[in-house]
Amino acid sequence: MWGMCAADAMSMPVHWYYTVRDIKTDFGGWITGYQPPKSRHPSSILTLSNSAGSGRTSSLAQHPPVVGNIILHDKLKFWKLPDGSVHYHQGLRAGQNTLNTQCAVRVARVLAAGGSCSVGEQCARGAVLSDYVRFMTTPGSHDDTYAESFHRAFFSEWQEERPTSPTKIVEFTERRYERTMKASFADSQLDAIGCLPMAVPFILLSSHASLYSAAGAAVEFVRLTHPHPKLDGYVTLYAGALHAALNGACLRQRAEAALRSPDLDVWDTCQPYMQRAARFPSGSEERLKVHQSAVASLGLACYTKGALSSLFYLAHEFHDDLRGGILANTNCGGENCNRGAALGALLGARAGHVGRSVPQEWKEGLVSANEIQAILED
Repeated sequence: MWGMCAADAMSMPVHWYYTVRDIKTDFGGWITGYQPPKSRHPSSILTLSNSAGSGRTSSLAQHPPVVGNIILHDKLKFWKLPDGSVHYHQGLRAGQNTLNTQCAVRVARVLAAGGSCSVGEQCARGAVLSDYVRFMTTPGSHDDTYAESFHRAFFSEWQEERPTSPTKIVEFTERRYERTMKASFADSQLDAIGCLPMAVPFILLSSHASLYSAAGAAVEFVRLTHPHPKLDGYVTLYAGALHAALNGACLRQRAEAALRSPDLDVWDTCQPYMQRAARFPSGSEERLKVHQSAVASLGLACYTKGALSSLFYLAHEFHDDLRGGILANTNCGGENCNRGAALGALLGARAGHVGRSVPQEWKEGLVSANEIQAILED
């Protein structure tokens, strides 16, 4: 939990910086601690995003806008600014999490208080989704400015029926999943690494159960938020690695297995970067530049296969160095928040087995620190 939240908050000010030199330019060097975002984002396309649903703005929108109406109630004005350079997370403070990780923390809160309802059961998914709808549709519930495609697509369809009870929301999402799986074309914007943060608590709270149960709980939930035919395999791959790390497995070996897996099959692509990075001192800028090149080659954007490839590359290289891994992920730019949240969970799980932890100043610097501590105590 600490690793997930720290990695997301660390990356937040440079989320979707696709030209890494812009990080040094905007922040006077590489990121080494929590920072607030700048008012201007050097590669923002927020104003091109579709406020009515998934993807970018379309003149053929089939649904009324959800941004400013159903979700992000006071944020639509930032989506419409004429200069088009507004930061996706303007309004967040240093150490504050982006929307997806805020949602993940809420998932953990609901599941931790779930009592007799197993995290793999439908009642758990219903409780989580009911809380998700309440959180997203309540004005002022969070400070983030951006909601990625899966949120907008969800509420674009949700607004037609507006179910709020756990049972009705599960019925709605299950119908949506079945309908989507029968469609001729899948929404490519849902095949994204952002599917993982909200699934992480399902895996954490299944650490004592079998891998089959842990992966199943994650997959069943992701189907309801990200109905896309490719995601079952990717979520299972990640869940297997996190479940193994929680139970003491070597993260380096699990990362290599993932990179070699048929789902990713990028181990040979990673080898030259790993060999080149090993020539430079740990923590050096020369080594960071190699990692930046590797992530740019494997996948810098949100699409799941490339982002997972980058994630497991970094997990392999920083399997025993949580601080270094979180900072490297941040300074590689691109989709570093959701990639970072999933990576941070892996690094945190492993750190606990080798007598290490998330740095105390990072824990204390999180805006949600007290909430996380209360969840962990539950």
